[in-house]
Amino acid sequence: MRLSGSRSASPIAREGIPFILGAAALAVVLTGLLSRWGGLPTTVPLTIGAGLVGFTAFFFRDPAPREDAPAHVALAPAQGRVADITEVEHPYMGGRCRRIGIFLSIFDVHVQRAPWPGVVEDRGYRKGRFFAAWSPEASNENEQAELCLRGEAGPFVVRQIAGLVARRIVTDPEVGDRVARGGRIGLIRFGSRVELLMPLDWTVLCAVGDRVRVGRSGVARCARTKNGPEAEG
Repeated sequence: MRLSGSRSASPIAREGIPFILGAAALAVVLTGLLSRWGGLPTTVPLTIGAGLVGFTAFFFRDPAPREDAPAHVALAPAQGRVADITEVEHPYMGGRCRRIGIFLSIFDVHVQRAPWPGVVEDRGYRKGRFFAAWSPEASNENEQAELCLRGEAGPFVVRQIAGLVARRIVTDPEVGDRVARGGRIGLIRFGSRVELLMPLDWTVLCAVGDRVRVGRSGVARCARTKNGPEAEG
């Protein structure tokens, strides 16, 4: 069984490297043009170029998950604002379950991480529309990818949903892969929505309007398990 997802993250998501290199190349060209034909001091285009590279790196930052989370706490799968908490139906969950929807703005971290350790039993992708991600209707209408996982505390689902700006969803684990709590599971460019579907016996630790940090904020307390989170490899 393959262990999927990094916990000791690089400060920058790998998908951002080509964009950062492109921004750096553009900065070099811009510096040369503005210095030679624009009559500007070299420090001006250099400052503009450095700002462009820095802003691109900021967009693709990938903070490491916390290592000291309590044993039975599920961590936020995404960074942003809790947009809604409600009960829904889902076939993989065996009927009624609780859904926590998190809205990611264009300025939030775009990497997603596993809230709880488990094995990927199913995954899917569905094309759709691009409603604003903060709207609950985005859950049913928008383009999205879904991971269905099972851990010691039961089944759970992480759903990546494209938003008004986001047009690219990356999902890392394959069926049969094991993910650790806090392990990377994907990325969405740029503003978007991520949902955690969990059993009703998990206790919610967040509220609508809360800001949560991916892989660091506790969003639920899982039903008591024998050994806490499964071995994280």
